[in-house]
Amino acid sequence: MRPEQKFKAGGVEATVWKNKSVKDGGESEYFSVGFTRSYKDKAGSWKTTNSLAVQDIPKAITVLHKAYEWCVMKRKDEGQVAEV
Repeated sequence: MRPEQKFKAGGVEATVWKNKSVKDGGESEYFSVGFTRSYKDKAGSWKTTNSLAVQDIPKAITVLHKAYEWCVMKRKDEGQVAEV
């Protein structure tokens, strides 16, 4: 399964996923957003976490806002009302 979209600022990334659910006999689609920060450990290996250093907070705000905008506009393009 591939993500619908990714937004990245430095080591901070928001990934948009399209999901499907079945409820009351009908199928619907919705988006969810995953969030990670990449860093190198002491051995020099790349790792990911969902914890932030203080200096990463502005980057997180930016990528999450972009992901939100993308989801809202995608729903609008599909003729659906996006919940705000």
